[in-house]
Amino acid sequence: MFKEIIQPRFNETDALGHINNTVLTQWFEGARDPIFKLFTPDLDTRQWRLILASINVQFKAELFYGVPVELRTGISMVGNSSFEVHQEAWQKDQCCALGKAVLVQYDFATKQKILLSTEQKAALNEHLAS
Repeated sequence: MFKEIIQPRFNETDALGHINNTVLTQWFEGARDPIFKLFTPDLDTRQWRLILASINVQFKAELFYGVPVELRTGISMVGNSSFEVHQEAWQKDQCCALGKAVLVQYDFATKQKILLSTEQKAALNEHLAS
């Protein structure tokens, strides 16, 4: 599982005084960079091979400005051409949000999905979330 500590920014708060719900999808996307690098090591978007098929965030507790957040990212399922990324946002030793994203290996020129190779599946399986 990949881990990253971020510092919530003041502009990410809302009128209720906590981190706005729309921010979590941005945080989770940024924390998927290590997964993206398994497919495009230099993150060159001209060579990009992944497309987002779905995303879901489940909120469990509020997140606040001024307190670090640990983002945890792993793989929860590997399919034939797609895989599921499991993500968590932790603050003060509490899981405050869970995220799930389904990514598909995709050929943008032909607009078709591409099967994951044995090597890609092995690399993804190295990061299975428990």
